[in-house]
Amino acid sequence: MRRIQAGSALSAFGLGFTVPYLYVYVAQVRELGASTAGAVLAVFALAALMVLPFSGRAIDRRGPVPVLLVASVLASLGALGMGLSDSVPAVVASAAVLGAGTAVMQPALATMIVWGSTPATRTRSFAMQFFLQNLGLGVGGLIGGQLVDESRPGSFILLFSIESVMFLVLAAIVLTVRMPGSPALQDRRPGDRPAGGVRALLAHKAMVQLCVLGFVLFFACYGQFESGLAAYGTEAAGIEPSTLGIALAANTAVIVVAQFVVLKFVERRRRSRVIAAVGLIWALAWIVAGYAGLGQGSQAMATAAFISTYALFGLGEAMLSPTVAPLVADLAPEAMVGQYNSAFALVKQLALAVGPAVGGPMGAALHGPYIVTFVLFSLGITVLALRLGKRLTPVQDQPSLAVKPSRVVARHEPEPVKEPAAA
Repeated sequence: MRRIQAGSALSAFGLGFTVPYLYVYVAQVRELGASTAGAVLAVFALAALMVLPFSGRAIDRRGPVPVLLVASVLASLGALGMGLSDSVPAVVASAAVLGAGTAVMQPALATMIVWGSTPATRTRSFAMQFFLQNLGLGVGGLIGGQLVDESRPGSFILLFSIESVMFLVLAAIVLTVRMPGSPALQDRRPGDRPAGGVRALLAHKAMVQLCVLGFVLFFACYGQFESGLAAYGTEAAGIEPSTLGIALAANTAVIVVAQFVVLKFVERRRRSRVIAAVGLIWALAWIVAGYAGLGQGSQAMATAAFISTYALFGLGEAMLSPTVAPLVADLAPEAMVGQYNSAFALVKQLALAVGPAVGGPMGAALHGPYIVTFVLFSLGITVLALRLGKRLTPVQDQPSLAVKPSRVVARHEPEPVKEPAAA
């Protein structure tokens, strides 16, 4: 588990070098325009939609390790190609390879965590992964912000090269991981044929509702980080491109500081209500972003408000990390963990495909409607989360309910064994 978490964090460190600057790189540094930047970011996510339907079954049949190795190499090639591209076809092709590789890495890593954990430790394992990934992402973004220079395309080549190397580092670490032998794998061997498939998943109403909720979550937050919110900040609020890295660092700082404090709170609460609270927090974040673009205060106040938006998003993310991913695992049958993780990753990538295409142009030109739209989407998260809670069993919604009964059973199991022996 330590190796899995370390590799995940280092790959996120590489992503942090480029994530805040993708829009600026394509639109301004390569001078391909805002519409092209939005289209390239959409292609990044669309490529994932092409591979994720097949990755889940491959993970369940072959195991997550070989799938993750292939994905890491693809992502490395895509990152390097992105840095060297100076035309629309080259950027689009590189984005497709990079998007496919990084997308498959998500369910593969998630399945490794599920296989290497127990229901009692799973919540904290996913929280730790999210904590380390965001730490790597934020540190990478902060360092990248000091290296980036819009007047020197070579500085961006350096950023993408570092990202490429980090994906290879992830592959090297994964090669040292030996998954068989873990008690969590006894009933989930890689060779076991998954039963049910897509039809069984679609018949699972709670999972379908969680996927709908997941789409809105990712569309209203992550789908805007790299496109709409960045465009809104630079165009409406007058934010400097280097400030985008500081905003991402603030997002990470909140996660780093709050993650395990929030975890103690979340573990004792119903998951559906925690997600509903996230919707309210994000609605506030979008309102603060709206203030940043009003132009009524000083530039310093606008910058502070914009950075605060990312910080509020970070608080919501810290609440989601020990909630959503473990819920996907708890809903999944043992032989379909990879398929459930891939299905949820597919929903995420669909949101990331639609998000930039919608948010990019709106954030750059339709400032007022952009903010109102995503305030409403955030409030929609609250409504959908409360509806999902009605579909979950008490233990699925609040796993802490199962802790005490399991301890009582464990204490009383030896007693019937000792009595016959004494007789």
